[in-house]
Amino acid sequence: MATKAKKKNITIQQYASPIRRNAIQREYLKSLGLGRINAVRELEDSPSIQGLLVKVAHMVRVISE
Repeated sequence: MATKAKKKNITIQQYASPIRRNAIQREYLKSLGLGRINAVRELEDSPSIQGLLVKVAHMVRVISE
C-alpha cells in the first residue's frame, strides 16, 4: 500500500520593511503573503517558496520548519 507523504510546512516572519527596496523584492514579499513588519505566514515547503525566501532573506526569518 502506498502511503501519502506528509507535506512539510514552514513558518516565516517578516522583520524588515520593504521601503527603499527594489519593486521586485516587494512583489516577492506579496507573493509570500507578507507585507507588514512582524507579519507571520505558514506556507507549504516547496522549491518555489525556498527560491523566494532566498531572494528576500534579508527581510524574512524562518521561525520553524
